[in-house]
Amino acid sequence: MGSTRLYCKGRVLGHKRAKRNTRPNTSLIQIEGVINKEDAQFYLGKRVAYVYRAKREIQGSKIRVIWGRVTRPHGNSGVVKSKFSSNLPPRAFGAGVRIMLYPSNI
Repeated sequence: MGSTRLYCKGRVLGHKRAKRNTRPNTSLIQIEGVINKEDAQFYLGKRVAYVYRAKREIQGSKIRVIWGRVTRPHGNSGVVKSKFSSNLPPRAFGAGVRIMLYPSNI
């Protein structure tokens, strides 16, 4: 049996921002296949993982994760706002994130 993905793919669009100010404590994420505010509703409260590789090993692994949570929709096109335990670095812009399907509210 093939492996089954237990998460949805998403992409980091950048920080929440005004014309000149950037607000790094909130990140904007586009979730694959979500095209309107109603679809985005399902993902509110879900955990988000930004997985990346670092140079130095910690506990035998070079893979690290910054965890976050989807907080609310952003606009009408299915983009969501999310908060991470530590703010996402700008090098994460355009990178993939995993939107876990828990905590579930169905």
